[in-house]
Amino acid sequence: MKADEIRALGPDEIRARLDEAREGYFKLRFQFSTGQLKDTARLRRARREVARLATILQERQAGAEAEGRQA
Repeated sequence: MKADEIRALGPDEIRARLDEAREGYFKLRFQFSTGQLKDTARLRRARREVARLATILQERQAGAEAEGRQA
């Protein structure tokens, strides 16, 4: 999912997708450690997806805090 698509989502949906992405990354790491994962590039894609979601969620929270201080 691209950053623009993530930014169009609401905060609750981003949190839900972040939880799913973290769970998926955990499963991929487990498969890698047991030797079952053939496409190791999926680890990198999954890690970046988690980071992308977390970054956009953090941006939203920082923006909300900044608006709260200005009001």
